[in-house]
Amino acid sequence: MSGAPDRPDLIGQRIPRHDARDKVTATIAYAADWAMPGMLHAVVVRSPYPSAQIRRLDAARASAMPGVVAILTAKDVPHNTLATDVPGQTTTVGPLRAHLHVLAEDRVRYQGEPVALVAAETLEQARAAAEAVEVDYEPLPGVFDTATALAPGAPRVHEAGNLLAEWRIARGDVAAALAGAAVVIDGEYETSFVDSGYIEPEAGVAWIDGDGVVTIRLATQVIEHYRDVAEVLGVPQNRVRVIGTYVGGGFGGKEDVTVEVYLGLLAWKTRRPVKMVWTRQESLLSRAKRHPYRLRYRTGASRSGEIVAQQVEIVGDSGAYAYLSALVLLYSTVTAAGPYRVPNVAVHARVAYTNNPPTSAMRGFGAMQVVFGYESQMDRVGAALGLDPVHVREVNALRRGDTLPVGQVIETHVALPVLARRAWDSLGEPTPPRAPHVRVGRGLACNLQPYGRIVWLHDWSSAWVGFEMDGSLVVRCGAPDVGGGQASSLCQIAAGVLGVPLARVSVHISDSALTPLSGTTTASRQLYMSGNATLKAARELREQVLGVAASMLGVAAIELDLVEGEVRARDGRTLALKDVLAGCARASVPRSRLAVYHAPAGEPIGFMKVGGPDMAPHTPQTLAHGPAEPGRGSGKVFPDYTFGAHAAEVEVDTETGVVRILKYVAAHDVGRAINPTSVEGQIQGGVVQGLGYGLLEEVLLDEGVNQTTSFASYLIPAAGDVPDVQPIVCESGEGLGPYGARGIGEPPIGPPAAAIANAIAAATGARLARLPMTGERVLRALGALDGKDG
Repeated sequence: MSGAPDRPDLIGQRIPRHDARDKVTATIAYAADWAMPGMLHAVVVRSPYPSAQIRRLDAARASAMPGVVAILTAKDVPHNTLATDVPGQTTTVGPLRAHLHVLAEDRVRYQGEPVALVAAETLEQARAAAEAVEVDYEPLPGVFDTATALAPGAPRVHEAGNLLAEWRIARGDVAAALAGAAVVIDGEYETSFVDSGYIEPEAGVAWIDGDGVVTIRLATQVIEHYRDVAEVLGVPQNRVRVIGTYVGGGFGGKEDVTVEVYLGLLAWKTRRPVKMVWTRQESLLSRAKRHPYRLRYRTGASRSGEIVAQQVEIVGDSGAYAYLSALVLLYSTVTAAGPYRVPNVAVHARVAYTNNPPTSAMRGFGAMQVVFGYESQMDRVGAALGLDPVHVREVNALRRGDTLPVGQVIETHVALPVLARRAWDSLGEPTPPRAPHVRVGRGLACNLQPYGRIVWLHDWSSAWVGFEMDGSLVVRCGAPDVGGGQASSLCQIAAGVLGVPLARVSVHISDSALTPLSGTTTASRQLYMSGNATLKAARELREQVLGVAASMLGVAAIELDLVEGEVRARDGRTLALKDVLAGCARASVPRSRLAVYHAPAGEPIGFMKVGGPDMAPHTPQTLAHGPAEPGRGSGKVFPDYTFGAHAAEVEVDTETGVVRILKYVAAHDVGRAINPTSVEGQIQGGVVQGLGYGLLEEVLLDEGVNQTTSFASYLIPAAGDVPDVQPIVCESGEGLGPYGARGIGEPPIGPPAAAIANAIAAATGARLARLPMTGERVLRALGALDGKDG
């Protein structure tokens, strides 16, 4: 590359985000803040039943009500099938492609399933008309737990059967290893339905622009859903545009299609702007949840504490439709043995349809639920052998060059022993109990979390970086910013490479028509993918500009640098950047660069078993069996992993069962912290959300009917529920992102529930095995109440 190597002076600096002031002063516009002249208001008519036949649907009376402009049912949708495969990709893996109806036709399969759309002049008129739509339902038998769903003769959610997907890993001789183990620990664990619980409900506005393009502005993690809207409308993809707003919380809940197809349909039908904002009740009722899991672990270890075998069974609840369940289950299968060397592994993972709310993407995406299982097992192994919690993890931690059970070789540094020791030691001196009935204990939990898409998808991202003639810099990238500082990180990278003050950098994001596409803001992938694309574009632009400057100064480009808006030569001469850019114009050298970053790619190892009409049927898939075999795929599933270790100190009131967190430390190897403040914020936010998952949050269902449709009944952590979370940021420099960064958006949510469970066990001797660990369940585990639960 011509020119001196770029000096990433801004990398690692605590720089305020470009949108921070607007968010703090409440001047930023979220999706629900947008409005247009002549705008209609839209609502969704939803089924009150979790399983029923639609015998009659009559909208005549509702259509005649004042202000009503349009009512749409399934027969009015040009293509009433919506694909719910991995969003944002042009490369798909057949078995992961699933479908559902945009609007229910003759059957509803979960409470809240959309049946009709109403658009009216006012929101009140739209709601009144929605209430007046006449639907005759005939309730049908349903299934509301996976055991029932998978039992012979169970009512079928879909005619092809209730088993949606199945993955297996078989490596080594598990039976022989367990037979020879010094200790074998059996454990059964249960995680709960969890909602994303974000502050901003689903919202957007749509209109037809002057060129006849359906334009939709909404809160989304995936602007590439413009393709889904086009498919439903039956129009070319270039006739739909999606503009993403800044997002008031996503966590995977805005990865699937939410309001965009409804808005597109109504705008197309009425030829008027249309706005839709879900109520809090509607949001909590209708959107997809985190999969609840039933986990069964059998773990064998030697006398020195080395894990010799893991036998794992996973059963997940997909709810009524497939969405991303097969992919979520894959993440669980690959990570089920944790960040440890295990020579003998058998994993059998299944996910089943039920008449519960659908489940799909949520922060941690399947790699999170299994942490509760494998980290509870690690603590129990250590206790059985009299080993320190840190030591038993140090003994078993993966190292570079080790092979995961799926057959993937770990290619980057694993700092787990250091992370575990630092997190544990940072708790400091133990806190003495404040009363005789209060007990204090400490717990440790570690995890590995993939970042980036599975390599089978051949993932890519693009970014454009360009100079204006005055030397100011513009970054364009399709990445939606969901509050993690994605846009600010791209500015920081480009400014560092091109020597431009951050105040002179602007960024345009999340517009399917005007910004280069960059894929989803999911899977902890945007910094990794779009960060690398931005870095590549900036470096190539730097090379172009310094080449022109070199000819202007009569020196080699390697002797030049870009610093603070000017070109500096080693001999002390300088050129104003705007003069060099004028030279670029005269020399016909572009002052911008578009770059595409392609992630490591691979081919599917095989296919999983899937069932139901919305999934393509295949045979059960064994991901790995014995040593790697030619023709069975490389064994590589994910580009790389982020590792973490969390330590918690809790007090348990043995009279009430209430658990209070006294101290919490979270250590992660982030590779390289582009902006330490943002990294720490991601760690702290992930921990708080993980603590809610462990102690408070649960979607309660009564035969498929949601009982928790407000924040009065669905409890999320408040400020008084959590301590100050101490983040420890370790930098190995070995990630695959820009400057060696690793993804950090999802990893911190995994360990908290297990760390708290292990701390409760250390304090009281009671092992909690069901989430959330409410006071009632703690008391039952302590034997203070009759019965046994937990």
